[in-house]
Amino acid sequence: MKATQFSPPNPGRSVRIAVLTAGFALAGSLAGPARAQQMTPEEHAKHHPGAAQPGHPPSTPPAGPTSGGMSDMMKGMGTTGPPPLFPSLMELPSVSPERRETLGRQAHERMKVGAAVLSDGLDRLSRALPDNDYTAMQDATARMREGLEQFESGLAAHRALAEGQSPHRVALGWFKSQMDLPIAAAPSGAGGPFGLSWFHAFVMVVLVAFAAAMIGMYFFKMRRAALLLQGLTGGVPAPGAAAPSGRAIPTTSGPAAGAAAPSAPPSPPAVPGKWAGQLRVGRIFQETPDVKTFRLMNPLGGVLPFTFLPGQCLTVTMAQDGKPVRRSYTIASSPTQHDYAEITVKHEEGGVVSGYLHDHVKEGDQLECSGPSGSFIFTGRECKCVVLIGGGVGITPLMSVLRYLTDRSWPGDIYLLYGIHSPQDFIFREEFEYLQRRHPNLRVVVTASHPEGTDWKGPTGRISKELIAQSVPDLASRYVHLCGPVSLMEAVKKALLELDVPAARIKTEAFGPALGKPEPARPQAAPPAGVEGEAARLALPTVTFSQSDRAAPLPPDKTVLDVADEIGVEIDNSCRVGTCGTCRVKLLSGAVTMAVEEGLEPGDKENNIILACQAKSTGNVVVEA
Repeated sequence: MKATQFSPPNPGRSVRIAVLTAGFALAGSLAGPARAQQMTPEEHAKHHPGAAQPGHPPSTPPAGPTSGGMSDMMKGMGTTGPPPLFPSLMELPSVSPERRETLGRQAHERMKVGAAVLSDGLDRLSRALPDNDYTAMQDATARMREGLEQFESGLAAHRALAEGQSPHRVALGWFKSQMDLPIAAAPSGAGGPFGLSWFHAFVMVVLVAFAAAMIGMYFFKMRRAALLLQGLTGGVPAPGAAAPSGRAIPTTSGPAAGAAAPSAPPSPPAVPGKWAGQLRVGRIFQETPDVKTFRLMNPLGGVLPFTFLPGQCLTVTMAQDGKPVRRSYTIASSPTQHDYAEITVKHEEGGVVSGYLHDHVKEGDQLECSGPSGSFIFTGRECKCVVLIGGGVGITPLMSVLRYLTDRSWPGDIYLLYGIHSPQDFIFREEFEYLQRRHPNLRVVVTASHPEGTDWKGPTGRISKELIAQSVPDLASRYVHLCGPVSLMEAVKKALLELDVPAARIKTEAFGPALGKPEPARPQAAPPAGVEGEAARLALPTVTFSQSDRAAPLPPDKTVLDVADEIGVEIDNSCRVGTCGTCRVKLLSGAVTMAVEEGLEPGDKENNIILACQAKSTGNVVVEA
């Protein structure tokens, strides 16, 4: 019968043969280049009796591994002459050094013979493949298994001798593998936790500890990086004047006007609460001849490093004659704008900080700022309707509220009454017109007190009782936020009370020097005749600073903070108009009056806490400072 023809082997099979050939190259090197590839028929018959000579098919197919395997060893155990290799390993601990050397040579010889047989089988396989002689292929693979078993047995013995392993254990393991018997697990007492050896368990513990240390170092470095970013944006001082806390107050610095901010990673998210650090002047807008808006941004880019509410203010600090000078300015922008905060500043005559901002600060400079502060806040949750009344640059906190409410499409009614000196002093004029067109719930009334020589078409005069009543219907049921000069606030507040607006619904914030009207002096006995000069000065009330152990006269037109500045007593302060609450101190004895009390917190009055920038007295007082 004609043999069934199969298709020739595909390229993938040839690749596998090449891989096998490369894999056994090292094994073939043990037998020597010539001996591994060419063996004489006599040598081959000596090692493998009954096997066919290389290059010729065997007379009978081999039944399996017959040399160097289990059958050869079992036959060797019943013959005379040198004892077989693995039974000798069983007695290794008791044999002499000469016997150990002999066993080593036997193991090496077995490896060489196995490598030669393995190479011969590989040669047969390569010759049988082109002819599709599958019988010869089967014989060749059996030949290769025979050589591999010899090589492995010699290698195991060699390792036992060379590496100091337990020969008894190696031999026993080899016997069981040859007879397909399961190898018994290590005694229960020898293992470590979770089925691992104690060595492996120790290594695993070390690796876990190393990983934990690396993770901890990562989070530690990230925290350091976050603190570094916070320092860059919030309090890393440049050389300058020392603040009362000991931290230097940097003067305005930065790139030239119009220069782009340095490239830097995004800043960390803004956090609530008080903040202090540097902000970059991104843009400067000329609102009116004497009013500028400064857009302040994060020096590192991204969002502001703080959050604020509509109506709060920022404090700008600069150094003058080696001392820090602080002024608070209301944030006019909306809290919905997270990338910047804008302050709108009027150049006051003789104003130290306002003059510096107007005359010296350029786009790209950095300012030392802190905040936010202040409680003149309206978010829309307080009521369903609000009346905003402002005068001059006092429009800034009201503008923040207005922008915030319109940005959020607040559905309540918004009434804005704004008093200006002349049309050229109309701050945010274009924006008011734009917002009125887009938001039908917004009604704006602007009155000019001195419109002479202009084409002003709106109301004229100051904000009066009649103008308020005409502009706002159902006024008594609405909440009113009032901000401006003290004279304006006093007049408008009186008008509101006469229009039956409850005092609890009127919230005020002084703008500018909130000194108010001096309290009427108490009748005092005239100094004795002839008492002049120093004696007359000593007849004034006295303010004593208990912690500083200093005292000085307190004239009726000066505040406790004014006197403290004159004699060098440090009282932290910011706005100096009674709104930020920075200058809160405890009154230990005496009585004071305050024109503005917005900076006080609930419970302060009960605990005798006063605002040093507003506190005046006609009698002796003692404060904790």
